Order: sequence, then C-alpha cells, then structure tokens
Amino acid sequence: MKQLVNRLNKRITIRKQTWIENSMKEKKQSWIDYVTVWAAIEPLRGQESLVAQKSESTVTTRIRIRFREGIEPSMMIEYRGISFEIMYIIHPEFNKRELQLMCKERG
Repeated sequence: MKQLVNRLNKRITIRKQTWIENSMKEKKQSWIDYVTVWAAIEPLRGQESLVAQKSESTVTTRIRIRFREGIEPSMMIEYRGISFEIMYIIHPEFNKRELQLMCKERG
C-alpha cells in the first residue's frame, strides 16, 4: 500500500451521469461531480485506426486509486481538461486497497 500511496500524485474528478429537468420540464442527461480523489495515471498504449475515411487515435490509460465503493464503468474521469471513459475496473487481489480503472481518452 505504501508504494501505491507514493504514486497517487494526480488529483482527478470522477463524474457520473444524471438526468436534469429544465424549466420546461424537459429531461436532459448531464454529468455531475461524484468524487475527487488522488490517483496515479499511466498511459499504456496508443493506437491509430482509419474509420469512415478519417484517422482516429485511441490512448489506453490505467488510472489507479485507493479502493472505494460505488465506482462504476458508466462513470467518467476528468483530469486537467482531459476526459477518460472507464472501460472496465480491475480490483487487484480483492483486498479493498486499490482499484485500477482501465480507460480511454474521450475526444
């Protein structure tokens, strides 16, 4: 645990989707801040592909945080203006010490 704590040097905000009703009673999806935590951010690989005659790049990133209940793949992460989509969550050794959020950058 001590090694992980030393690497948690980035402040991230985890956001979740919610429905907001405007003054005309119309519902609209919006992102709200769920929690702000310390994290380690590790870009793992980049990939470029051609989709519909357009070049697209994807960066896969591992974001490590201390264990906490309630984190779900439907959430997203914000760090210094960069948005990350959570693809899946790894819970190493199921010891309630750490979560590894496997993410890709959102465009």
